[in-house]
Amino acid sequence: MAKSHVDLRQVRPGRVCLIKPSALGDVVNALPTLAALRARWPEARISWVVNRSLRGLIDGNPAIDEVIPHDRAGAGIAGFARLLDGLRRRRFDVAIDLQGLLRSGLMAAATGAKVRVGLADFREGSTWFYTHRVLPPPPESHAVVRLLRIAEAFGADTTSPRHAIAFDEADRHWARGRLAAVASPRLVLNLGARWVTKRWPPEHFAEIARRAARVYGAGLIAIGAPEDAPAIGALRARLGTLPILNLCGQTTLPQLAALAVESDVVLSNDTGPLHLAAAAGARVVGIYLCTSPRRNGPHGPHARVVETAVACKASYLKTCDRLVCMAELTPDRVWPAVAAQLDAWKADESARSAG
Repeated sequence: MAKSHVDLRQVRPGRVCLIKPSALGDVVNALPTLAALRARWPEARISWVVNRSLRGLIDGNPAIDEVIPHDRAGAGIAGFARLLDGLRRRRFDVAIDLQGLLRSGLMAAATGAKVRVGLADFREGSTWFYTHRVLPPPPESHAVVRLLRIAEAFGADTTSPRHAIAFDEADRHWARGRLAAVASPRLVLNLGARWVTKRWPPEHFAEIARRAARVYGAGLIAIGAPEDAPAIGALRARLGTLPILNLCGQTTLPQLAALAVESDVVLSNDTGPLHLAAAAGARVVGIYLCTSPRRNGPHGPHARVVETAVACKASYLKTCDRLVCMAELTPDRVWPAVAAQLDAWKADESARSAG
C-alpha cells in the first residue's frame, strides 16, 4: 500500500472517481455520500463507476458529471482490463472506493490517483490499494452512515444526509398513466429478493393485500424483476378475484422510483426496490428476516420496518434449511405497520381536502 500523509480535509481535487458498481440498494445508500462530496467540492468533476444495469439510477443526477458503466457479468477479463485502462487515462486526483472488495480496490489503484480512500474494514484485500484508510463507525451502524464516514474524512458536512433519485416528469407521467385505473390508496407489493432467506412467502403478502383491500379499499400493484414472476403468480392465485396490476419486469429504475412516489405505500422484502422507494420519499414497510434493519434498513423520511424475533435473526445467511423466521413473522405482526402507513396516507388526504 502506498501511504500518504496528505490531510484529506485540505484536498481540493479537480477530478474525482467514485467506485460503487453494485448492488441497487447499496448504490442508493451511497447517494448521500455523493451529495455531501459534491457540496464539499462544487467545482470538481465527479465520475461514478457503476454496473451498466444500474446506470439508470444515477444517469441525470446533477451531482455527477460522468457515468462510467461497467459490464461485470459479460465483459470478462478483457473488459475489466479495458475499464482499468480507461480509469488510468482519465488522470483522477482522488479515487474513493465505496464498494470495498478486491475488484473495486483494483479500480482505485488503476486510477493512479495520488489520493485513494476507503474504509479500513473493507474486505478482500481492497485496503492495500488505498493511500488513506478511514476508520469506520461502530459495526451496527447503518450502511448510509458507514459510507458518510468517508465524506466526513474529507471535511464534508454529513449532518443532514440526503438522497437524490434521478427520475423526471416523463417517469412520473408513465407512473400516473399505469396507475390511473388503480384505486387509492395504492399498495405496492415487492415479493422478490436474491437471497431465499429474504423472501417473505407469497401467502403472507396475499393476506396483507386482502386486509388492505377490505379495510381501506386499497388498490394493489405488484413489482419485481422478471425472475420474480413465479412468486407473483403464487400471490395472484391466493388473491382469487381481487384485482392487482402486475408490473413485474416492466419498469426502468427511474420509473420504479416514480411508481413508488405516485403510489401510497410500498411493502417489500429487504432488497433494492425497498431502498429506492424509501430514498425517493415513498411510505415503505420493510420486512426483515436474515438481515438487520439497523444496518440495512430503508433510509427515508417515511420508512417503517418489521423484524423477525427468532434467535437467528440478522444472520446474513443466504441459504437456510429451517427458515423458521418465515413462520414466526406472520401477517398479524406485519399488518399494524402497513395499517399505520395507510392511516398516515388517510390523514394526509383529509388534510389536503380540508385545505
